[in-house]
Amino acid sequence: MDDKRNVAKGDVVRAWCCKCSEEDIMYEQQHMIYTSLSTMIMERVSNFEFFDSLKLKIEDLEELLVDSAFVEVQRKNFRTMPTADPETSDQDRELFVEVDPSGRFGRYSDLLGAGAVKKVYRGFDQEEGRDVAWNQVKLRSFGGDPSVLKRLFSEIKLLQTLENENIIVLYSFWRDTKNSTLNFITEACASGNLRDYRKKHRRVSLKALKNWSRQILRGLEYLHNHEPCIIHRDLNCSNIFINGNIGKVKIGDLGLAAVVGKNHNAHTLLGTPEYMAPELYEEDYNELVDIYSFGMCLLEMATMEIPYSECDSIAKIYRKVTSGVMPQAFNKVTDLELKSFIERCIGQPRVRPSASDLLKDPFLMEANSEESDCSV
Repeated sequence: MDDKRNVAKGDVVRAWCCKCSEEDIMYEQQHMIYTSLSTMIMERVSNFEFFDSLKLKIEDLEELLVDSAFVEVQRKNFRTMPTADPETSDQDRELFVEVDPSGRFGRYSDLLGAGAVKKVYRGFDQEEGRDVAWNQVKLRSFGGDPSVLKRLFSEIKLLQTLENENIIVLYSFWRDTKNSTLNFITEACASGNLRDYRKKHRRVSLKALKNWSRQILRGLEYLHNHEPCIIHRDLNCSNIFINGNIGKVKIGDLGLAAVVGKNHNAHTLLGTPEYMAPELYEEDYNELVDIYSFGMCLLEMATMEIPYSECDSIAKIYRKVTSGVMPQAFNKVTDLELKSFIERCIGQPRVRPSASDLLKDPFLMEANSEESDCSV
């Protein structure tokens, strides 16, 4: 019984030690309290049953008897517990590879993603205490034309003013003349991009696909109805991001978007070949190229296969796209309504619906309970 009693006392004291540690009580203060505990009245604890029913609360400890010898052992043990060495912590602390001109954002070496003209690194906002994405664009990819660079900067400056729950926030941007890069800081999503997220979760219901689709289209609707109109031009599942814990989807990588005039026409060839509309290759297009890209994104979400993955060169993709040949992944879509909806999105420009039109499509109406059980 005495052994059990001592074990119970040990539990009490250790629980109190943890509490003290959490509240940053100095060791000297702890020693004083231990001494007080050791002098308390013996008869207050006469049997083990008292400990067995005890609620371990810090305020109750003032009424506990703890044997002085036992307390001394526990005190010594507590004193020898490892503590953080401030100097060691400073040395081991992760260092920034570089800091932005304002000193607010820092970049780590971790690479989150990379494309033909851009790399994305893990960053940190020191002012707000939050993770961010540090994007670096190679300016040589756009040639040395000053007018092109001026337009690029003016467009990104406009993107910084966008406010929509389905658009990634752009916090800051600047040009690094020494390394010939354009850097811009954006919001970071905890679950990464939709492509990787979908691969992690192979069983996804049709209801979930519709939910993701509605959010992507709301983001596109905001961009396309903005004054001036904004065309993303490079929409694909690797630059659509998700916070998986709440199912929030956001369009990212707007640094290469195009801002167009009243006629909504653009003339620059840019994008990811597998997701590029036929008219984009002709360098004469409008915001409906984003709808085509969205259709290909939906195809990838449904099949977990990148469109035209059967092609081993950009030239082959170009020939198939411009001749109207569907990607092989399209034949793997088994739901007829989903298949028809994708066809609408990737149809000819003259009949391709807008984001606003698609949001009103019966296919995207709130899902019924049967869809929750149906995986694609």
